[in-house]
Amino acid sequence: MSIEETASTSPLRPVGPGSATWRWGVDWRSVLASRAILLLEVAHPVVGAGVLDHSEFLSDRWERITRTLASVRRMNGFHGADAAVAEGLRLRQLHRDISGTDAQGRRYHALNSDAYLWVHATGYAGPADVRRMFDGRIDAEREDALFREWRDMAAVLRIPERVVPATRAEFWDYYRHTVGDVLERNAATDLLIDLDRKPLPVPPKLTVPQPVWNGFAIPLAALLRLTTAGVLPPRFRERIGLDWNRARARRFDRAVGTVRALDRVLPDRVRHPFAHRVEVLPEGRTIAGTR
Repeated sequence: MSIEETASTSPLRPVGPGSATWRWGVDWRSVLASRAILLLEVAHPVVGAGVLDHSEFLSDRWERITRTLASVRRMNGFHGADAAVAEGLRLRQLHRDISGTDAQGRRYHALNSDAYLWVHATGYAGPADVRRMFDGRIDAEREDALFREWRDMAAVLRIPERVVPATRAEFWDYYRHTVGDVLERNAATDLLIDLDRKPLPVPPKLTVPQPVWNGFAIPLAALLRLTTAGVLPPRFRERIGLDWNRARARRFDRAVGTVRALDRVLPDRVRHPFAHRVEVLPEGRTIAGTR
């Protein structure tokens, strides 16, 4: 696996108002797959080793979550196209010096093209699985539009064009190969599974006692453990040691039914909150999102 520094020579096209990502990609249900996405990411040998050696996620979970969400917002064009392009470059520069040797004695570098592509790939695959499971169908036209923008964002991230799948069919072939032949159970997956058995600490800006917060956080943690296991590919779920049986499958099916029913009655501004937002440009002008 080589380190690739060459970015695509194609013009960069960040997503923004009117894009498929703003219209359909920002989906409240995606939080139900958030832990599954993170587990898939760190199961890549390079990513898992880099997280263990260089990330403070395990020591300051809220700070990491806050910074990640801010980066996602910039990458998705919520602060303008220039900010998205700058964020893609910042992330690449941030990972330039992340390297080392993992527990098996394998050398790794965060800008390894396979690993860098994989992290971006989970950002499409996870929400796509949520749409498939909770919608009960696949809207091919919508998925094609979202996938094209995912490719555009890969260019903004400076992922070499030659390693990025050109079609959705190629993407899912690549995804299944990576899940089946590359991902592994490692110390990072074990630590995340252990963390998910405990509720998040009280957010820094929320002044409530931990026991009061736990009344919300413990049920949420249980729901996310269930949806994490339900969303993950079965072979991978078994590989990393997550429990799954008929009773849990039935609970997951009930959760899917509840989410589908709730999604049908929620206002569209809640279901797809950025479809109606405006982009605020540095000079104060705005561009309205469209449906």
